[in-house]
Amino acid sequence: MTFLEAYWKNLILINYEVDPKILEPLLPMGTTLDSYNGKYFVSIVGFLFMDTKVLGIKLPFHVNFEEVNLRFYVQRNGERGVVFIKEIVPKPLITLVANSLYHEHYYTAKMKHHWSENDNSKNFEYQWKLKNKWQSISVETATEFSSIPENSEEQFITEHYFGYTKYKTKTFEYEVVHPSWRQLKVNNYVVNIDFEGNYGSQFKHLKNVIPTSVILAEGSKASVKNKKTIHK
Repeated sequence: MTFLEAYWKNLILINYEVDPKILEPLLPMGTTLDSYNGKYFVSIVGFLFMDTKVLGIKLPFHVNFEEVNLRFYVQRNGERGVVFIKEIVPKPLITLVANSLYHEHYYTAKMKHHWSENDNSKNFEYQWKLKNKWQSISVETATEFSSIPENSEEQFITEHYFGYTKYKTKTFEYEVVHPSWRQLKVNNYVVNIDFEGNYGSQFKHLKNVIPTSVILAEGSKASVKNKKTIHK
């Protein structure tokens, strides 16, 4: 059964290689860390939810909204998935439902986004407020979309189709369904984040780390299936 349907639009994915020891305490039982060419990643992901439906219903004032999350990559029985460390949205009801039903790690904050384009480039920015100070991620890109190459780091980052949640001694799994995405070449990017304030001391060092890649993915319709318990 489908829990949520939406169009995920214009995803900025900023990817950092990290020491796997940082991620191991966050692993849900029954999953293992997933790597690409021996590298382990966390990603800052910002995008827009559009035309959102929960259990087939459009909730008033909760149809279009931003999200910025921090996630890492896992696998279980050959299935590739993600674990969310923190997910920021501007809607308290989304936070309440996701944290209550899916035991995720949502947080409500003021948010805004800005998209623009001219003949030579496109620009995308997502912003959220932390203790009265705006945080942001932004990219400047080319104007023409291209496919994401097979077996590339970009494909590894964008094609994980399960979510896993750690809750006490339990692990929940849910399937995320969407087609492969196209990308825009990123020419410039800006990261304005208080990593420690947003994500804790274990991620403080990322302020001095250069991302291994920055992606702008076009996005698509996506659906999140109902969760199931895989480890009790």
